[in-house]
Amino acid sequence: MPQTAGICGVILAAGESTRMGRDKALLPWPPVAEGAPAVNTFLGAMIDLLQQHADLVIVVVGRNAAELEPIADAHGAFIVVNPAPERGQFSSIQVGLRDVLNRGRDAAFLNPVDRPPVLPATVSDLRATFLAADTDVWAVVPEVLREGIAVHGHPILVGREMMEQFLRAPANSVARDIEHQHQRHVRYLPMQDARIAANIDTPEDYKRLMSAQAVPADTTF
Repeated sequence: MPQTAGICGVILAAGESTRMGRDKALLPWPPVAEGAPAVNTFLGAMIDLLQQHADLVIVVVGRNAAELEPIADAHGAFIVVNPAPERGQFSSIQVGLRDVLNRGRDAAFLNPVDRPPVLPATVSDLRATFLAADTDVWAVVPEVLREGIAVHGHPILVGREMMEQFLRAPANSVARDIEHQHQRHVRYLPMQDARIAANIDTPEDYKRLMSAQAVPADTTF
């Protein structure tokens, strides 16, 4: 990918968070005790992180637009609405990537909102690897060892070629399947940041995350 590539951040936040019982985009980050004031949220912190490494950040919302738009505005991000979020997360990916191309950018970080922001060095390494890669590399995907097994995570960084593959696929596709179909064009980047594979779906997941954050801030989750 040419080093002149313009990069966007795309945060997927159109889900209804039914298992969590409240919008995961609004979860406090860093985690706080029940009833304590939040310093930031998953969404706000993720916008702040991606803005350090991207030209701009796009937040894909659904029926929660009214709740998330003030946060996006406060953190300098752009909102785009998925008109039918019930089609699933892949439809939000397509909505976000169309907006990336409409804004004249050639690459995008893709990150679901239901996970804690990764460490800044992780995003920096993904970006540097992508920009240094040759044209045969369409995407860079982070991976971390978990019990000796390499687990892929987020954010992933996709170039125009991979974006076009996503946009040509049916709206009910799975991003992982598209990635695997074009695996020879994917660079998997080993990381030490366990947050890339953290997925916060339930209140119990969030409580475990709160406990993990008792360790120093530069320690991976």
